[in-house]
Amino acid sequence: MPVTSPPRPAPGAGVAEPPRPGRPRRGGRRATLALTCAVLLVTAASLALGSNHLGLGQVVTGLLHPAEDTGAIVWGSRVPRTVLGLLVGACLGLAGAVMQGQTRNPLADPGIFGVSAGASLAVVVGVYVADLTSVLALLWLAFTGAVLATLLVFGVAALGKGLASPVPLALAGTAVTALLGALTSFLVLTDESTLAAYRVWVVGSLSGRTLEGIWPAVAIACVGAALAAANTRSLDTLALGTELAQGLGESLLRARLVGLGAITLLTAAGVALTGPIGFVGLTAPHLARRLVGSGHARLLPASAAVGAVVLLACDVVGRLIGGQSEVSVGVVLSVLGGVVFVAIVRRGRMAAL
Repeated sequence: MPVTSPPRPAPGAGVAEPPRPGRPRRGGRRATLALTCAVLLVTAASLALGSNHLGLGQVVTGLLHPAEDTGAIVWGSRVPRTVLGLLVGACLGLAGAVMQGQTRNPLADPGIFGVSAGASLAVVVGVYVADLTSVLALLWLAFTGAVLATLLVFGVAALGKGLASPVPLALAGTAVTALLGALTSFLVLTDESTLAAYRVWVVGSLSGRTLEGIWPAVAIACVGAALAAANTRSLDTLALGTELAQGLGESLLRARLVGLGAITLLTAAGVALTGPIGFVGLTAPHLARRLVGSGHARLLPASAAVGAVVLLACDVVGRLIGGQSEVSVGVVLSVLGGVVFVAIVRRGRMAAL
């Protein structure tokens, strides 16, 4: 009796998209273990390494006895940098994964929606008009500017009734970012004191930052993370295309609103604490996909973990290669991000051939 093979299911008929060649999925437990070990390793490195050379015993003594001389270095500098690096890196990595899922663009970065530009303009206006320079004042200014800029982007895209496609959102974000950047440049170039304050904030660094104002930022980040988790199913559906997503009953307006809210809150929390830091949101999701695949239920937490590892590792590298004058983490990330950007473009071009 002849043996017949079972019929193949029709393309797209409830079948998950297979992983791309060259990107084998690994076990979830192994990926979780690897990410956990990586986070612990960079945390230990951040506490142990720096421009001030301390032995491991001195670091432990400083952690246990803050009143000691080494305690001032450990608790005054390295602990805040470590905590901020983990928090901001996780926020930007998670925001980048949501951003790339919403736009279906592997080169998308949270800055496309004008979040960083809005935060920068709000900080400049606060310094220019009211001479606000405290950490808490800059945090709330940056958060408010980020939210208002995102609302402006969404409003511009909604006027064109283009929410079904991610392209109008990206175009509106690019236009608003250029406009806000021009206004920021105008203000800082007309007032020296504003330029001085803005130059310190905009560098995007963990050096010299404190934990003042971290709890409001943590609360904002938690709300953003909750929105990202609520957007998980929508992101998986949007990956099939907007038309098919609508056919499956997906509300595009709801998906866009929830995703945009997650991106805004997560990026605003990070930018408000350390200033604008680029390329984390671009690189973290790509590295996470190689570990856990493209399903957003695993990709989102993995991107947050990878973002924390990348940012903190780059900060440690900047401390070591700069000697007593450290290299800003933003500079190190620009070099790394440029290399990753070229690699992504080359891989995409080769796949298209």
